[in-house]
Amino acid sequence: MGKAVVIVGGGQAGAQVAQSLRQGGFDGPIRLIGDEPHVPYQRPPLSKKFLLGEMAEDGLFLRPPAFYDAQMIDFIPGTLVTRIDPAAKRLSLANGDTMDYGTLVLATGTRARPLPLPGADLDGVVSLRSIADVNDIRARFATARNLVIIGAGYIGLEVAAVARLSGLDVTVLEAEDRPLKRVVSPALSAYYSDLHARNGVRLRVGTGVLSIEGQDGKVTGVLLRDGETVPADVVLVAIGALPNDELAREAGLDVDNGILVDGGGQTSDEAIYACGDCTRFHSARYDRSVRMESVQNAIDQAKAVAQSILGQDVDYDPLPWFWSDQYAVKLQIAGLSEGYDDTKTVGDPSSDKFYVAYLKNNQLIAVDSVNAPRSHMMARRVIGETWRDDLLPDA
Repeated sequence: MGKAVVIVGGGQAGAQVAQSLRQGGFDGPIRLIGDEPHVPYQRPPLSKKFLLGEMAEDGLFLRPPAFYDAQMIDFIPGTLVTRIDPAAKRLSLANGDTMDYGTLVLATGTRARPLPLPGADLDGVVSLRSIADVNDIRARFATARNLVIIGAGYIGLEVAAVARLSGLDVTVLEAEDRPLKRVVSPALSAYYSDLHARNGVRLRVGTGVLSIEGQDGKVTGVLLRDGETVPADVVLVAIGALPNDELAREAGLDVDNGILVDGGGQTSDEAIYACGDCTRFHSARYDRSVRMESVQNAIDQAKAVAQSILGQDVDYDPLPWFWSDQYAVKLQIAGLSEGYDDTKTVGDPSSDKFYVAYLKNNQLIAVDSVNAPRSHMMARRVIGETWRDDLLPDA
């Protein structure tokens, strides 16, 4: 078993490493360890079609269970890894067992950032990261009237849209002065504020929360800093995610808000690799260290790790892309807009079809496309070029 590749994390990145190793000709043992009872599944639909009930649970699965047997991938569900011993190349499991590895891949993903306020442990305060979370939330929606969402990021706004379509009264509370402030321009924030207002969501920005109120152990409302209490049957905490990098840190690997890896996904231990949301790497494209939470990064970095394990030279430095579905609006994002010094809005936001181009030193670094797929696809080819008015198509 000393030559086995063991992958810790049964999500998109972990599954892709296993699949790419087999496709690349690796014929040794592969063990894929997941802490959930399900085979690896896609997570983006959790806050969209799956929550809305438009997708069955098995529709989330990346591959059917038989695939792992056919590919001789030993998938081990419902198992928690508690410790890595790099010197012995051995894992400790929560059930008391140990497992040896020749090469280890950490694809441990992220977890919901906890809300450090009184009442956060009340029944009815939820987060959304897994199938189990959505099944719980969906059951609560069936009897709830008032939903309060703390955080106006992508998850918060996507759930707000689903909840409104499900008939709930929805209030979104955001500490910043506009939604999605960390990731989009003021023009796009204004568009999403209007979109949700048109659909009956009460979006309150610049609003601080003091505590979550309850009675008999169940949530009843959210107490704001101005003294008002917003009634709530369910409170969704959607204030971001934290990388699951504790195993790596405790094993002595280099960690800085994510497991530090090189262009091939190798950590500070030559026998240990990492990929997906839990990693941080240097991007020459953006001249900084980045940690990405996206399907694109999970898949592409996993492929790079598999190539590295197979002995190929890899220097992973992707052009990121993301998407978000809210109501009948699809937002597609190409590139990273952080650090922009100018924007160009093309098209009319009131038509629900436009895009925002982000520039730095007059070079295109990112594009946010709203119901404008042609601009998104073109942007993925021309990001990095000097801006011209004809660089991208009309919205």
